[in-house]
Amino acid sequence: MPVVSLVLNILWVVFGGLWMAAAWLLAAVIMVITIIGIPWARAALTMAWYALLPFGQTAVRRDAYGREDIGTGLLGTLGNILWFVFAGWWLALGHLITAVGLALTIIGIPFAWAHLKLAGLALWPIGTEIVTADEAETRRRAVLMR
Repeated sequence: MPVVSLVLNILWVVFGGLWMAAAWLLAAVIMVITIIGIPWARAALTMAWYALLPFGQTAVRRDAYGREDIGTGLLGTLGNILWFVFAGWWLALGHLITAVGLALTIIGIPFAWAHLKLAGLALWPIGTEIVTADEAETRRRAVLMR
């Protein structure tokens, strides 16, 4: 991890990343307990890690890079609708509240922007994967070369 990403991730944890990662983890635990929610628990765990250390990583749609699977098709859409109803809206709300609080300070504005991106992702995470920024750039170039 580059030094800049490391420093930003440390500051991120202090400025709201830890509590939002805990919220994602709580969502994953609740999903596992319900048994029906187990398919969504993996996405929630992935997002918990991303919410804890977002700098140096990015979220990409799998189907944008030719990786179509069950999560990027019709079942993925249905899964995202169920996700939105049962977990997505309150996780997005948590990110929005944190973003507003951080935006009130000058130093918190970049972190508020990151929380806003996570809020959007919280609404519709199925079919998305978290990759390093370098990997996302490599995939983008590969698509452009086609």
